[in-house]
Amino acid sequence: MPQRTGPFAHLDEAGLRELAPHGAIRTLPKNVVVVTEGDATDTLYVVLSGRVKAYVADENGREVVVNTIGAGDYFGELVLDGGPRAASIMTLEPCRFYVIPRADVEGLLERSPAFARDLIYALIGKVRALTDAVRDLALKDVYARLAKFIEEHAVEQEGVRVIPERLTQHDIAARIGGSREMVSRIVKDLTAGGYISIEAKHIVVHRKLPAHW
Repeated sequence: MPQRTGPFAHLDEAGLRELAPHGAIRTLPKNVVVVTEGDATDTLYVVLSGRVKAYVADENGREVVVNTIGAGDYFGELVLDGGPRAASIMTLEPCRFYVIPRADVEGLLERSPAFARDLIYALIGKVRALTDAVRDLALKDVYARLAKFIEEHAVEQEGVRVIPERLTQHDIAARIGGSREMVSRIVKDLTAGGYISIEAKHIVVHRKLPAHW
């Protein structure tokens, strides 16, 4: 599991209430849009449990997943400039959030240099991750992006490397910025070559993927 970082990573619900007393709990089921790209920004969300995806979409419904966010992390930091939401957020599983109003966030920045420092460091990390994603989209082909995705997300379970998240080909395409059709072709070839297999929507890695497709 990746280590939690950022200003809220080590706070439970009680700690968050003490930090931001005007916040509120919000609970949502799976596959619900939490915020929509372009909406007014007035709150910051801390994920208490569950997982969400941040994505952008065009008028034809094609989407690219910018990030996935889990417990201990947050989204909505653009609340700081009062501009519109830069991406939409959808729950990937049932979620509980602690929703902090903008006034509380601004108060924390004024009162707590440590909180401001941690938030700045977390924002820097997100900018670096987005820069890497843009570089991959610009300089790597779909196969290279898919191979990197598999390598970064596969973990060892009972002696086998597997991606624990259940993913459809549409999900994978959105994560790597490719078409579902291209992902389907690559997955089919890798499966035929014995590099991977798909078991209940989990990708199982059997051997090192080839450098090129």
